[in-house]
Amino acid sequence: MDNIRGSGFMVLAMAAFTLEDMFLKSVMRSLPIGETLILFGIGGMLVFCVMTMRRGERVFHPAILTRTICLRAICELTGRLCFAIAIALTPLSSASAILQATPLVVAAGGMVFFGETVGWRRWLAIAIGFGGVLLIIRPGLSGFEPLSIFALISTLGFAGRDLATRAAPPVLSNMQLGVYGFFILIPAGIIALLYTGGAIWPTPILWMQLAAAITIGVAAYNFLTVSMRVGEVSVITPFRYTRLVFAMIIGALFFAERPDAMTMLGSAIIVASGLYTILRERKLAKLVEE
Repeated sequence: MDNIRGSGFMVLAMAAFTLEDMFLKSVMRSLPIGETLILFGIGGMLVFCVMTMRRGERVFHPAILTRTICLRAICELTGRLCFAIAIALTPLSSASAILQATPLVVAAGGMVFFGETVGWRRWLAIAIGFGGVLLIIRPGLSGFEPLSIFALISTLGFAGRDLATRAAPPVLSNMQLGVYGFFILIPAGIIALLYTGGAIWPTPILWMQLAAAITIGVAAYNFLTVSMRVGEVSVITPFRYTRLVFAMIIGALFFAERPDAMTMLGSAIIVASGLYTILRERKLAKLVEE
């Protein structure tokens, strides 16, 4: 049941993250990437601070100085900054497709760092899903965007963040982890803004889009944190693949992106591999109960 619950929260998180990406991509058409990250980070951090204090918890807990949380912060900064650049400069569906390599990295990390048992069928399903990703990005061919390297780097960053979330001290709540996760966007934005410059005061419409991104982003972040703290990492993470489906829909509706036949085939393979993983997990659970 923990695996089913974790998988459900992962799907919700991916849907919410895609909506967040949509609003941020729209904002970054007018605002510098760094400024967008700073405002987004401040807004999300403040929301999680209020939620943390309402639960009677300390906003700044001594556990944030542990090696795991520090590593999580570095991975979060890398993933968020590089993915923001990727969705700003490349198609949303393309950046999201590359991000689907994350489950393979996280599943391997779950085996190495948490001693989880990953059978050959589950490895095969994840590997097939990764093959679907390769069909979409087509490395070395004309369809591959050079700027997609930022999406590849963000994949490693997010995988490290998720593994660190799994290993985070139990004393830290999901709300507290949310505070630290959004806080790290502020220095990431400052780094980007120092490089690009050009900060401007947002228009009312941009403020509304930022508010929507923050609200949805807080929900997505909470869903993801809950997901990674229940069940097995290797079972839950394949459901990250659903983000690709959501991204294709949003990309087509709002950014006039039109995936080709190869992209659609790769997407179908990715979704099928994720569904197989959870269905096999349910079958094994029933056999154990019997």
